[in-house]
Amino acid sequence: MKKILVILTICILNSVLCSANDLNDQINILYAGNNIKEAFNILLSIPESERSAQNWLLMGNILQDEGKVDDAIFMYNHAISVDEKCYKAHYNLGNIYMLQDKPNMAIRAYKNAVKYNPDLAYGYYNLGCAYLKAGKIKSAKWEFYKAIDINNQEADFHYNLAYTLKKLNKDKQAKQYLDNYNQIIERGQ
Repeated sequence: MKKILVILTICILNSVLCSANDLNDQINILYAGNNIKEAFNILLSIPESERSAQNWLLMGNILQDEGKVDDAIFMYNHAISVDEKCYKAHYNLGNIYMLQDKPNMAIRAYKNAVKYNPDLAYGYYNLGCAYLKAGKIKSAKWEFYKAIDINNQEADFHYNLAYTLKKLNKDKQAKQYLDNYNQIIERGQ
């Protein structure tokens, strides 16, 4: 009898997990196909206690796209509470804080984003931009270097590093990165 109950419990758990994965696939397909309202309605149908970090993140993205920034912040924070390593939620919070002219909060968020995804070039780049906005020029320089180490073909990375080096009175180095910027732009045309 115990064996039958164990087997029955395993079968029920497997069907719940499969249906949750199917539901997440459906949400992602709808979102990718720009059926935002349908995706959001399905996300709302998932009980809060069963939402994954990805569910909360997607809800935040949708709300941010609709201009509901405070609600998006709430959703991103929920994503982080479900999975602290949800680097995309940290990154998106950083972007919001930059738009709100809160560079110190953005710095904290971007630091977490790159902590949990050290290969996130735009995380370092945006962290550098936040440092610039906060007046921390030397810190900005190092973040731009890190971004370029990961992706040296992004023109903006070189441009902002050149700007930062110029502010630090390192004109020769600034010129080198401005030349890199111009070369990348020329190749892209």
